Amino acid sequence: MRVFINGSATETDALTLAELCRKQGFGEGRFATAVNGEFVAAAVRRERQLKGGDKIEIVAPRQGG
Repeated sequence: MRVFINGSATETDALTLAELCRKQGFGEGRFATAVNGEFVAAAVRRERQLKGGDKIEIVAPRQGG
């Protein structure tokens, strides 16, 4: 299915947000997620089902200044 990750169209076979994050290389690290503008806590990413056209934001903390 096609979803949009941080604004870029991406084809995936992931069924849940947790699976998608893992396939995108985020694993179990510390990062924030949202689907269609709604924050999704780490504790419920495994339960959050994805569907075609979802707009997903994945934001990892960065160091710098």
